[in-house]
Amino acid sequence: MVLYRGRVREALILGGTGAIGTAVVRRLLSHGWKVTVTGRDESHVDAPLLGQGVRFRAVERTDREAIAAVLGPGVDLLLDCACFTARDARILRPLLPLVGSPVMVSSKAVYRDAQRRHSNSEDPPCFEGPIREDQSTLPPGGDGGQDTREGHGRHKVAAERVLLESGAPVTVLRPFKVHGRRARPPRGWVFVKRALDRRPSVLLAREGRGVDHPTSAANLAALVELVAEKPGLRVLNAADPDAPLALEISRMVTAHLGYRWEEVLLPEGARPELGDHPWNRPFTIVLDMTAAELLGYRPVGGYSSTVVEELDWLTDLARSNPYAPELGDGYISRYFDYEAEDRFLCRPAG
Repeated sequence: MVLYRGRVREALILGGTGAIGTAVVRRLLSHGWKVTVTGRDESHVDAPLLGQGVRFRAVERTDREAIAAVLGPGVDLLLDCACFTARDARILRPLLPLVGSPVMVSSKAVYRDAQRRHSNSEDPPCFEGPIREDQSTLPPGGDGGQDTREGHGRHKVAAERVLLESGAPVTVLRPFKVHGRRARPPRGWVFVKRALDRRPSVLLAREGRGVDHPTSAANLAALVELVAEKPGLRVLNAADPDAPLALEISRMVTAHLGYRWEEVLLPEGARPELGDHPWNRPFTIVLDMTAAELLGYRPVGGYSSTVVEELDWLTDLARSNPYAPELGDGYISRYFDYEAEDRFLCRPAG
């Protein structure tokens, strides 16, 4: 048990049924914490976690009174996985004095380069080396919705500012492309599905050189536990210790699944509908993890060891329920134009 002033430490995770929440719950449980998770549907919580004593509460993220009721007299850690806008942050702000260590999950999408381009802009950004936490960010708010390409990062910035200016010891975490069990979107499915479909070849744009720094949910969970033990007003990047190329990621997937295919590395300027994948970037985007390391953060493992959890989850899900919503994610489905690939390779479809 993790005792704090003679009692077991307690955590509340808002919107905790996804990859990040699931990983944090598992880590905290393994270290003796009591954990409560909120969401809309208890079935989205892994059944084994409920069996280990995790409490689920059906709470809308917009309902301050309901959140306050779950908080009760206060918790040691409040992890908010569902804070997307300034409005969300303002709902939470009056409750922060009840919390030992409030933590908000933000996004690398807040960063912009010297030309004010960001990771979701039409023209891709070009950062000069690894991105530190003091890198320029997008302006807060804006007219676009938080789920639009332009609006997502700006609304995250606005939410960050509301919490960071609250006077509470808030930690803002900025992960990159999160992978793990229950990841949405499940980017690893781009290669897992091809392997399960026994595709003879994989086409990779830009010769598979794309790099978008991944964030393992397990590594993020380790960082969450650290800042829970060391509350403070800060912003921290949250990413894996390595940033593999897309080609390397495809090889990690096939190695784990015991499958081999021909690698067709397409040159720069090839037809854009061919070889696209979630890591297809003209520039390398990597987060600097120095600040977290100086605080005492130590990752669970690198990409090759931590991505296994997502690969196994996707494989099991596909075999048990090939029509699972996670596998039909709209963001991911656009990467599977097998007919176009076969035409390019002059092979019969199917």
